[in-house]
Amino acid sequence: MGVPSDDAVVIQKGKKPGEPHVVTVNCPDKTGLACDICRIILDFGLYITKGDVSTDGKWCYLVFWVVPHSRLLVRWSNLKNRLLSVCPSCSVSFYLNHQPPPSTSSPVYLLKFFCLDRKGLLHDVTQVLSELELTIQSVKVTTTPDGRVLDLFFITDNMELLHTKERQDETCEQLHAVLGESCISCELQLTGPEYECHQGMCSLSPVIAEELFQFDISDKEIHSQALSPDMTKLKKTNVNIDNSLSPAHTLLQVHCIDHKGLLYDVMRTLKDCNIQIAYGRFSANNNGYRDLDLFIQQKDGKKIVDPQKQSGLCSRLKVEMLHPLRVIIANRGPDTELLVANPVELSGKGRPRVFYDVTHGLKSLGICIFSAEIGRHSASDREWEVYRFLLEESIKFQSSIARNQIVDRVRRTLMGW
Repeated sequence: MGVPSDDAVVIQKGKKPGEPHVVTVNCPDKTGLACDICRIILDFGLYITKGDVSTDGKWCYLVFWVVPHSRLLVRWSNLKNRLLSVCPSCSVSFYLNHQPPPSTSSPVYLLKFFCLDRKGLLHDVTQVLSELELTIQSVKVTTTPDGRVLDLFFITDNMELLHTKERQDETCEQLHAVLGESCISCELQLTGPEYECHQGMCSLSPVIAEELFQFDISDKEIHSQALSPDMTKLKKTNVNIDNSLSPAHTLLQVHCIDHKGLLYDVMRTLKDCNIQIAYGRFSANNNGYRDLDLFIQQKDGKKIVDPQKQSGLCSRLKVEMLHPLRVIIANRGPDTELLVANPVELSGKGRPRVFYDVTHGLKSLGICIFSAEIGRHSASDREWEVYRFLLEESIKFQSSIARNQIVDRVRRTLMGW
């Protein structure tokens, strides 16, 4: 008999306020499972304080200590259901055949509302959607000359209940509660052909694309991106490979500055490189740094001995540790535009909570968003998710200091600093 599905994920809540909750996953293994789990944990606004991962290639055991990283309410029962949804079936047939069930994409719904504009409006709406576990796939926000806003959110429901009237009513009621009397109309419906019109690739000028997607990052560029006020800390970021400690596995060691989603960034990179993890330990924060030790293999079950492959993996991981999200400000004609980009997994999934964090950072600065869009762009042999925010007209954006402050605040919000 297989292990009952409910036992595949166990969440033990902390006994005291502030004490980490322990998330345990015990199920058949699959390539990229740790990445999928870390992505869901990040999507629920949780911060992984430490973790352990082990597998024999067929069965895996993962333990993560997590604490809330934001003011969003965590629905622990929903977190468990989401984690169970990515765990391979615990049936005997899966264990013997190791074949995952076919995946189905969630239907996309259009949330359209028309209201009076105000500072922080977009973030407040995004917070409601996040608390309801509605994922933003695409967005089109436009402000009219008379101070009104037309918002088009293309969303999917992580709970797969948006087809029900009860779930739709709940969504509209929550939005009305936040928008208040400023809300003129609110509609929710299954998407039609209009969704495809908003799914096109992002059109960027060559100059902006080069600045946004450059692969190699100099110390000067890292400093300008406000990754850390102390350059000596950045220089201590190291990624090393050692083949002397195990006859069958390569030891990958990562030492870097801590940030929100760090473990997801590592697991995402390894998943896209077809690297399998046999055992791993993610240490607790030590003076702002994290240490990660992973015993890994290539997809063929062999160690990584090719010097070029070793160098390529270390180089890519180091860039992901230092620069997982790209944030710049550019001129769009006479207007000021904030651009944020993150690499998309080969599975097609983008990083969770980016839109939430960017709008939160701008709200904390008291900056209004004139329009917003989400699109995709291909560069450096990979696909990127690009968030574009046209900011309110203001003379304070004309100085380089003010622009750097915007980049600094948004980036620090994204990185959890």
